[in-house]
This record gives sequence, structure tokens and C-alpha cells, in this order.
Amino acid sequence: MSGSSRPSPGRRPAGEHEVKGLAFRDDEEEGEAPPPSPVAAGPRIGWRKLTFLPVVLIAVLLATWLWFRQADLDALSRNALGNGQVTKALWQHVQLTVISTFFVLIIAIPLGILLTRGAFRKATPFAMAFANMGQATPAIGLLALLVIWLGIGRRAALIGIIVYAVLPVLSNTIAGLKANDPTLLEAARGIGMSPLGVLARVELPLAVPLILAGVRTALVLNVGTATLATFGGGGGLGVLITTGITSQRMPVLVLGSVLTVALALLVDWLASLAELLLRPRGLEVGT
Repeated sequence: MSGSSRPSPGRRPAGEHEVKGLAFRDDEEEGEAPPPSPVAAGPRIGWRKLTFLPVVLIAVLLATWLWFRQADLDALSRNALGNGQVTKALWQHVQLTVISTFFVLIIAIPLGILLTRGAFRKATPFAMAFANMGQATPAIGLLALLVIWLGIGRRAALIGIIVYAVLPVLSNTIAGLKANDPTLLEAARGIGMSPLGVLARVELPLAVPLILAGVRTALVLNVGTATLATFGGGGGLGVLITTGITSQRMPVLVLGSVLTVALALLVDWLASLAELLLRPRGLEVGT
């Protein structure tokens, strides 16, 4: 029949072709849209992440400053807050946090790597038990023992802060390295990479997110624990807090507390930015 749509023998409809006796259709020739291309990942850090917390901290500090402008300070409060005492305490607190975090990193990360290598794996439970003991011990009690042993000064305070903050970095380093896919490591070894090359170029980059999360936790812990350094003669913002409590001067206590909270939030914000920036791009969602 001339009006029939059945194709004549030997001819195929448009867009259909034959390969080894099997018929295939080319869908794109029928007007179907090609599969969408992957959407490029957006910026790592949005403007809200960059601006929200700094704006909040500036508002809190400005409100605290305005409150102090109208507060009636007696001679004891002026003596505790004057002559650069606040700046000195804040700088000492920053130093305690930075120095203790530096030593935590150079102790915990290499130790975590070592405990995931060969025969050293057997020592992992003992190392983790020791790190757990350091954090399970009350910080003030640990500092008191160190002061009895080492004497009053910054050294005892720093050692106490370091011992208290080793656990999160150590445990996250071990967990991050153990979570790596063994097939990826075997593939890296199969192409001729040395054990050090596998560690530096495969294992550590994959473990970076967990390691950075542990470092972020340790930073915030160090800011809080550093307030206790004043009991060992280490200085810091704890001097203002203890002065405000013992002398019952609310302005001194409020200022020390606000600055400590603001510093902890600022450090956590900076650590979160570093966590996003240092994360390997291959591990980001949407890349």
C-alpha cells in the first residue's frame, strides 16, 4: 500500500543504522537534547561565610565598648583595666594559643602517621589511652600537677594546654588515614610510587578533611584552656576573669569573658576558612 508507513526492504528509518546485524538508533538526530554537562562548582567560600561572624563580633565588641564608656569604674577596676593590662592579657592569650597549637600539630600529626605504619599499629591503643588520659584529667588539676613539678611559669601552662589538646588531632589523623580506600593505595603502589610518595600524594590529601576538623577542635580547646594559665603564672585573659571574680568587679569580669568568647569564635571562624581552602578540590561535592 502506498500510504503505509512500513519502511521498504533494504531501507531503514532516518537515524537508524545497523552494526553486525543489530539495529541502533541515533537519538540525537531525532532532536533529543544531549545530556547536561556537569555544573561547575561554585566558589569555596561565600560572602555570608566571610562576613556574618566578623560583623557579629564587631557588633558585640562595639556594644561592650559603649557599655564601658558609661560604666562607673572604681579605682580597683581602673587599675585592673588600665595601663595596657587588657592588651597585654589579650596578647599573652594569643601567644599561648598559637604556641600550644603549633606543638600539638608537630606532635600529634607525625605520631598519628607513625601509628598507622606497619608494626607501630600495635602501639595505637596505648597511645590513644595516654591521649585520652590527658584530656580526661581535669585541666585545672593537670595544671596544678605541672606547676608542682615544673614550678610557676608559662612552661607549665603550655605543657598542660598541649597535653589537653593532643587527642582530637591524633585521633582524627589516625581515623583519616585508616579511612582511605585500600584499592586506591594499591593502585598508587602499582604504578610504582614509593611508600613516602603514596603517603604524601594519596593518603594525606585524602585524610586532610578529618585532620583539619581535629585541628579546628584543638584550636578552640586551646583558647578555652588558656584561661586557666593564670593559675600557673602563665598570664592571658584568665587574669581579668579571676580578678573580676575575686574582687567582685563586674566590668573586669565582663570584659575578660567577652574577649575570651570573641577570640574563641574568631579562631573557630579562621579555622573553618582554612578547612575549606585546604580541602583538596577532588573531595568537594559538585566538582
